[in-house]
Amino acid sequence: MDKKSVDGGTKGFTEEERAAMKERGRELRTKRSGSRANKDGEEEEVLAKISEMQDSDRIMAERIHEIIKANAPILLPRTWYGMPAYARDGNVVCFFQDSRKFKTRYATLGFSDKANLDEGEMWPNSYALRKLTSVEEARIIELIKKAVQ
Repeated sequence: MDKKSVDGGTKGFTEEERAAMKERGRELRTKRSGSRANKDGEEEEVLAKISEMQDSDRIMAERIHEIIKANAPILLPRTWYGMPAYARDGNVVCFFQDSRKFKTRYATLGFSDKANLDEGEMWPNSYALRKLTSVEEARIIELIKKAVQ
């Protein structure tokens, strides 16, 4: 539960935020070299994280994983703050955050500043997901392809 300050804001990090930071610390301590065997191990970690998700988020994460592998093979799977993420040249380009990660009402497909999604002076860098239909899948494919241009 969040600790509330006198002015109504939160005081400190939530339990979920602290857990994500600990996961990131573990990821950095166990950072691997760029060998193929280690890349396979990183994908196994991503798939393990996906398998821990509740059914609706797990199904979306599995499908997004397939979409990214098929449409942007340059992106390599890895974990990032304990979430499935996809990196290019060691930099995270996009990630999937399940709804339980920070107790939100929807999963999120997010993009870092390394994604080439710029459109003018303002553009979205994360998308709420409650369900994947062919419409959402087509949009994700479009975004992923644009992100790695």
